[in-house]
Amino acid sequence: MLNRTSKARVPRKAATKRAHSSELVAAHLSVRVKKLREQKGWSLETLSQLCGVSRAMLSQIERGQANPTLAVTLGIARAFDLSIGDLVQFPGAASTMQVIRASDRAYEFRSDANCRVRTLSPLNLEKDVEFYEVLLRNKGELRSAAHFSGTREFLTVQCGKVRVESGIDAEEVGKGDSISYRADLDHAIVNVGEDDAVVFLVDIYH
Repeated sequence: MLNRTSKARVPRKAATKRAHSSELVAAHLSVRVKKLREQKGWSLETLSQLCGVSRAMLSQIERGQANPTLAVTLGIARAFDLSIGDLVQFPGAASTMQVIRASDRAYEFRSDANCRVRTLSPLNLEKDVEFYEVLLRNKGELRSAAHFSGTREFLTVQCGKVRVESGIDAEEVGKGDSISYRADLDHAIVNVGEDDAVVFLVDIYH
């Protein structure tokens, strides 16, 4: 037990190193938060409302004048649908792997009696590629309006049989078949088999 006049001392080099690391994190976070906010087209006020952190504090963070607490950092990360490690983005801060569990309903893009669409690519990514699993019940269909110019879809049939329509073109494909087609036209995937059909779908935007 320490007496009242004793103090636990931190070696000077360790204290200096810790302070330096803290400054690096704060500096990196300031750039990262501002970049993410601007990519989203958000004002400081918008981000403040989404993360529950005051506008003044966010402004200080972006200027590198504040070293936020864990709770504040977590709130900001959640506003961007990121983990703290992904927000800070320092090597080793978090696993480079991201798992989407089959039971996670947050990734269900659509779910009704005839069709279920599950997103298989992380929701937080600013992406040029999107990956989906599509389940079509008997006679079920997924119809989509034209996407951005140059968009193509790549489809592989896991089980069942479907008809793919793109503009005036149509083609039937079965288990193990793959097809690519223009998605910048009105397009559809229709279950033409007797059983459920499951397809994997990749959208590529140009």
